[in-house]
Amino acid sequence: MIALLRGRLLEKHPNRVVVDVSGVGYDVHVPVSSFYGLGEPGGEVSLRIHTHVREDVIALFGFVTALELQLFERLIAISGIGPKLAVAVLSGIDTDELVSSIQRADVARLTRIPGIGKKTAERMVLELKDRLADVASSATTGGAGRPEIDHARDDLVSALQNLGYHRPLAEKAVDAVRARDGSAKFEDALKGALRELMR
Repeated sequence: MIALLRGRLLEKHPNRVVVDVSGVGYDVHVPVSSFYGLGEPGGEVSLRIHTHVREDVIALFGFVTALELQLFERLIAISGIGPKLAVAVLSGIDTDELVSSIQRADVARLTRIPGIGKKTAERMVLELKDRLADVASSATTGGAGRPEIDHARDDLVSALQNLGYHRPLAEKAVDAVRARDGSAKFEDALKGALRELMR
């Protein structure tokens, strides 16, 4: 099984990359979080890999951090969540927030992830709530003094995602608007973020 790829980034797309390792190109599926953590094509990259084997296909799923890989492998162990949906989950929510939402049994937050319905969210909480202690500790390592999750910001980002914008772009727009006026009402902040995205 392939566990790690280190080589040159040949191609980069929002949901997949091609890594050239000594002349062999590996097609790797990645979540949006890992996509934005990679440099530009031509640079050196290192990806932790989950090799998914089925009767008809061998697929590689790559992650920039060990935390992303751990969460991915726990997600695909849940009945009804395959690798592609697990990647969609990691693309739709920050890893620290995913751990926090599962531990708090915040089904409402989990169902705001594209592709996750109420039953799947409840299953995630049921099966993972008590199995994320080690992941949670690694997620908070180096995060001492971090503020609690900013729910107003999160609601704005989620609203933009529901309109079809990718999370990193939505976050950038929301942060730009809130830097100008941190006390803006939700509707005003949302309009401002949409203006940012249309620039």
